Amino acid sequence: MAMAFKMATTGMWVTDECKNSYMDMKWKKNHRYIVYKIDEKSRLVTVDKVGGPGENYEDLAAALPKDDCRYAVFDFDFVTVDNCRKSKIFFIAWSPTESRIRAKILYATSKAGLRRVLDGISYELQATDPTEMGIDLIKDRAK
Repeated sequence: MAMAFKMATTGMWVTDECKNSYMDMKWKKNHRYIVYKIDEKSRLVTVDKVGGPGENYEDLAAALPKDDCRYAVFDFDFVTVDNCRKSKIFFIAWSPTESRIRAKILYATSKAGLRRVLDGISYELQATDPTEMGIDLIKDRAK
């Protein structure tokens, strides 16, 4: 039987698939990114799309709908100035201007609960359009 984690503040449930896919990304490097969505009817946060290890940040940006909210996590690999390979996980709260007010409120109030389930996130970005989550911002934050 599938498990879910309840977010007490909103009555939303985070499916175990959300946490399991995140752990696969974090520890096994099976995914470059994961997009999560809220199903308003079932009150579940579920995995919407997973990007393979060969995909990149542009693929993640393209996977986000232009008119609906989503959450996303992105595993950013980079090399430091002293030539060390590092990885930082970014949490992105995607709430485009064109999305419904109800969706914006639902995603805003449910975000903290999902963040608690996804342990080990380095940085968080809020974005209402692609310019607020550009790769340059990711690179700048990860330094």
